[in-house]
Order: sequence, then C-alpha cells, then structure tokens
Amino acid sequence: MSTSSTDTNPAPNKRPMTCFDTDDDDYHIRRSTDAVVQLEYDDPADLPPLSETDHAKSAGGSQWTRFVCISDTHDHTFPVPDGDVLLHTGDLTGLGRCEQLEKMVEWLCGLPHPVKIVIAGNHDLVLHADWYDKNWTSWHQRKEDTKKARLLLTGPRAKKAGIVYLANTSHTFSLGPGRREWTVYGSPWSPFFFEWAFNYKPEEAEELISSFPNTDILLTHGPPSGIFDYTKGGDFAGCPVLASHLSSGRLRPRLHAFGHIHEAHGADIHSWDPPNNSPSTPPKLQNDFFREENVEDDMFDDSGEAEVREVLEAIEAEKEEMRRRMGVEGMQRTVFVNAANEPNRRGRRNVKIPHGGPGFRPVVVDLKD
Repeated sequence: MSTSSTDTNPAPNKRPMTCFDTDDDDYHIRRSTDAVVQLEYDDPADLPPLSETDHAKSAGGSQWTRFVCISDTHDHTFPVPDGDVLLHTGDLTGLGRCEQLEKMVEWLCGLPHPVKIVIAGNHDLVLHADWYDKNWTSWHQRKEDTKKARLLLTGPRAKKAGIVYLANTSHTFSLGPGRREWTVYGSPWSPFFFEWAFNYKPEEAEELISSFPNTDILLTHGPPSGIFDYTKGGDFAGCPVLASHLSSGRLRPRLHAFGHIHEAHGADIHSWDPPNNSPSTPPKLQNDFFREENVEDDMFDDSGEAEVREVLEAIEAEKEEMRRRMGVEGMQRTVFVNAANEPNRRGRRNVKIPHGGPGFRPVVVDLKD
C-alpha cells in the first residue's frame, strides 16, 4: 500500500538523511566493508554475477551471498536479477484472490534463485485466514479458499522450487557445505490501514514487535518509522515501535527488507553508533522523493542564502561522517531496503513506468558471509 494512517514525524532537530548520501560516485550503489547494494541499473540481465564483482574477487577467501529484494508486485511479473536468495516482502497480489496468487507463485517457481523466502502483505487477503473468514464479503463476490491459497506457497511444488513462506516464523538456511548459516524472520503485519489484512493498531504494536527474535535477515511488510516510509501525503507511515526495537539494539539484522510504501522505494546502509548493542539514535533514511519535497521545495522557498548554505553544509557533513563509518571494520551495520516494485512516480505526471522498472528495480544486496 502506498499510504498509511500512521503519521510519525522525525525529531525536529534531526534532518532525515536521504538515499542520495553515499560514498560512491554512482548514487545507485552503496558500499561498506561487508555490504554492497545495487539500487538502480539499466537491465537486470546486464548485472555482473556475484563471482565477477570486485568485492567478491578481492574477498581474500571470504565468501559473499547475493540477496535480491522485491515487494509489492501486485499481480505483475517483470525481469529479476539472478542471485542466491530471493526475498519477497509481501503484496504479491492486487486483491488477494487465489488466481492472482497462483499466477505469482508460478512466476516465483520459475525464477532461478535456489532459495526464495516470501511473506504476505495487506493486499494478500486470502492468506490472512481468520481475518478473511470474517471480512471476505467486503472484498470479494465469492469466498476464496484460504487453505488452497496457503498450500500454493507451502505445498510440494513450492518447496521443490525453493519457496519458504514465513508468517511470524523463522527459517535457517545455508547455501552449501562450509557456507554460513543465515537466519531469517518474516512477518506480514503492518500498521493499521482501513481494515486491510494483517493490520495492527498502535496499541498492539509493542506485543507484536516484542515477539520478533533477533535475526540475520528481517522481513516485514511495513517499514520502521523514519526509514523509507515517506508518503505522497507528507506522512511518515512506518512503525515507531519497530524503529525503537532496532535503535535499541534488541533487533540488529544485517538486512531489513520491507515494502508497503511504494513511493518510498530505496535502500541504504546504516552504521550503528556506538558499535555495540547499546541504544543508538534512530536512523532517518529517505529517498530522493523526500529530498525533492522537503529540500528543493519546502525547505528553501522562504530561506535566505545563509540558511540554504547551512542546510547544504549539514548534508555534506552527514555524507562525510557516513564515508568514515563505511570504512570501519567491526562496525555494526544494517542494510535497510524498501523493495516496493509498484511504480509510483511521486507526483511526476505523464510518465509511464512498468512494475520493476526505473526507480522501482529489484534491489540487489551482496553481504559478506
């Protein structure tokens, strides 16, 4: 979903960092000592295999794993880069019908990734069985088969294709003998939005998020507050409780992938400071849409040259600090990815973008084992 009723604004004295802040000349790539993120590219088929990348070649015996992140496909298929692990963070379908889910599972089964980990989202109505049994008449003319829907993702065909469906559950996998074991936890829930599936109210958030275990890879359908969650309506639609569990260090994944807010598609590497499990300042990460809305327009319209220069200097200082942190060995880092592939041109009119097209590509994340 591209909007939410939850409105959590960042602290007024902390300007959100944006996805264009990077230590790489090409802002479509993020780098640290243990992660490389490819956010934008011309053709998925042209991306070099992991084994041919500079970071894999110069690993000095270390191995890397390639994760390909997609989300909010909404009953559409498109080219996806090859990789070791495919992560789909929900909203496979447009309106949660079995025929839509069957189409998407068939597509997933045909993709080459040996491991495919999937969660549902608020649009995947039929996968939220208890909720659907009570609410189906508000959405569908005839009732869909919830057992059939779940079997599409958990049955023999899906298992043979490497699909693992997580619903507030964990999974552990390794790509082969001698390779690292990765732990993954997936939850389909997102903050309350007009009685859709897998919604939780603010007063239910703490109990839900407290049940999430610490894990290498965290998949949620909705974003944390302040992290790739800025909507066209000017709201920060992510979950503040999820953000607090991340900044406190109780949850400290290597990779946190989500979707839900289409226009907030983006990715960045966040370095936690201090580099241990003590509380850190909650990260504020947004994409170029936030910059266009708040830096180029709203923030500078009524400012004099001195104010403009002050803002630009602050951004440059943040970029310099990020460069420093990216090179520190042993620093705890989390790659945050809003992988939404549903095109939302963020206010730009008369531009037709396909699902998974420019600005909404699958996000490729290479992590050192």
